Amino acid sequence: MLSKNTIKLIASLSQKKFRTQHQLFIVEGVKGIQEFLDSSFELYQLFATEANFSAETILISEKELQKISNLKSPNTALAIFKIPKQKTAEANGLILVLDEIRDPGNLGTIIRLCDWFGVKTLVCSEGTVDCYNPKVVQATMGSLARVHISYTNLSNYLKTANSAVFGTFMEGNNIYTEELPKEGIIVMGNEANGISLEVEQLIHKKLSIPRFGNLQTTESLNVATAAAVVLSAFRRGF
Repeated sequence: MLSKNTIKLIASLSQKKFRTQHQLFIVEGVKGIQEFLDSSFELYQLFATEANFSAETILISEKELQKISNLKSPNTALAIFKIPKQKTAEANGLILVLDEIRDPGNLGTIIRLCDWFGVKTLVCSEGTVDCYNPKVVQATMGSLARVHISYTNLSNYLKTANSAVFGTFMEGNNIYTEELPKEGIIVMGNEANGISLEVEQLIHKKLSIPRFGNLQTTESLNVATAAAVVLSAFRRGF
């Protein structure tokens, strides 16, 4: 049986302050857990209703899993992994920068997109949602295990960057007609307010995704959708 202390610990990891305190985070589902087991992340504890893993597993009942799961329909397994020490953000290759992204689903989707398009480095502002938030982890579908994520002061990071800095705006050069480099830094802004004025001053070239609808009444694209379009454009021809 699960102890009360274990249940309490797992429940506490839904909050950032306790993830930071314990340096632990939760992964749910067989596929997601296996992705982390195959990575450099260090396992702390693994709970499952079936022995599906080669790693040491604590077998629990479905009722016990429901007690500790963040999902409405628990997916047979839940694991706790250790949060690795943050490394300095790299400045090579194609890098995606997020300025105050707040929605866990958006961040999780963007991490998956980075994995899909081979973007190894994702740099987040200090106010961006925590990548170890359970909703973010779930949305990444295991991609979090392969994308290097750093949280830092964006102004300081961009001021010292040697690569060209691109930003996404409603008014900017048409991304489909621009010659885009193989390497560079792409900044995506907050869901409601876009890129902050402080960060905007450090951008070298503004890009926009043109609207093709006849009425053109849609105000903007969801930031994760925009990230998919932008990354696809940067990867064309390479």
